[in-house]
Amino acid sequence: MANMELIKKLRDMTQAGVMDAKKALEANNDDIEAAVQWLREKGIAKAAKKASAVATEGIAKVIIQDDAAIICEVNCQTDFVAANELFSDLVDQIALTLLEAKEYDIEKAKQLKLSSNETIESACLSLTGTLGEKIELRRFEILVKDPKHNFAMYQHTNRKIAVLLKISNKVSDQVGKDIAMHAAAMAPKFLNKESVDADWLANETNILKEQTLAEGKPKEFADKIVIGRVNKLLSEVTLVNQPFVKDPSKTVEKYIKENNAELLTYVRYEVGEGIEKQVVDFAAEVAAQMANK
Repeated sequence: MANMELIKKLRDMTQAGVMDAKKALEANNDDIEAAVQWLREKGIAKAAKKASAVATEGIAKVIIQDDAAIICEVNCQTDFVAANELFSDLVDQIALTLLEAKEYDIEKAKQLKLSSNETIESACLSLTGTLGEKIELRRFEILVKDPKHNFAMYQHTNRKIAVLLKISNKVSDQVGKDIAMHAAAMAPKFLNKESVDADWLANETNILKEQTLAEGKPKEFADKIVIGRVNKLLSEVTLVNQPFVKDPSKTVEKYIKENNAELLTYVRYEVGEGIEKQVVDFAAEVAAQMANK
């Protein structure tokens, strides 16, 4: 059994995780130099150097299986790796493992074992070592439905945008796809007015109020003007209230009601959204890739 002093020393030398350092020492009879080599061969020491890198590219994936579905995002650093078959295969394995386990906590999910018997976290580290870029599971959401409900999904061809919907009652595949494609294109922030985040709404309302006063509107009318502008904003950012792309004469809500259903849940992922991206020119990207070969 590797002792904590050796584990700490090995971690300081390689930046590997506690469990990886422990495994390396046990596999090499506490020979620290051999353990360093072991970690390098596994790609873990190399992966540790990438831990602080910003991963804003990757794949957004949706899988539906019977009465359960998952949408997830796995990140890497460049489009080169996002298009790599090894990366794509890992994303598929991660999504299927999460869906089967139905583990909703991301830290616990990272410790789930893939069919290779590696944990999700270890598999990401190993592939980081192989491909030379930080790879990580960023987020996921699992939906479960009643048999009478319906799932709909859309994944854009670039695999950077994915949408998952839960719909009451059964609708045709085309209807579900139409709404999912609309959501992918129009990027509504919320499903409906009831699901709007209160803090977000308060902040936007305050901005609209300041804008209205800056326009010189009389204070006695400002509140009414702000209410009107807030309602307009809500119609723009809520899926059900947006004009339906294929027929702008009706809202998405009207379209789904015409098909005897309603939208129950809406999840849209766009790869890298909300992450501050580093600006790297194309030549630098290629040079970085070549340096890691």
